[in-house]
Amino acid sequence: MTAWALRFAGASLLILLGMAVGAWTTTHHFRPLLDAQQDQAAQCAAARDNLGGLAQEQGKALGDLILAANERQTAAEQAVREVKASADLDYAAANRLQQERTGGDQCEAAALIIDKELGL
Repeated sequence: MTAWALRFAGASLLILLGMAVGAWTTTHHFRPLLDAQQDQAAQCAAARDNLGGLAQEQGKALGDLILAANERQTAAEQAVREVKASADLDYAAANRLQQERTGGDQCEAAALIIDKELGL
C-alpha cells in the first residue's frame, strides 16, 4: 500500500509543480502581454470614441453645408427670375428699336434710335 501512497504523493507533487510553473509562466510571461493588449484595447476604444465625435461634427457641418447650398440655390433661382424679367424688358426695347423704320444709312439710323432710347 505504501507504493500506491508514494505514487499518489509523487503524482500530486508533479501536479503541484505543474501548477506552480503554470502560475509563474502566467505572471511572468503572459501577464505583460495581456496588459499590453488591454492597453491597446483602451487606446482603440478612445480612438473610436474620438472618431465618433469627429463623425458627428462632420455630419453637422455637412448638414450646415447642405442648408447653405439650398439657400444659395433659392437665391440664385430668384436672381435668375429677376434677371429674366429685366432681360424681357430689354428684349422688348430691342424689338421696338428693330421695328422702328428710319430712312438713310442703317448704322446712322441705329445710332439715332439707340441714342433716343437712352435719352441722349
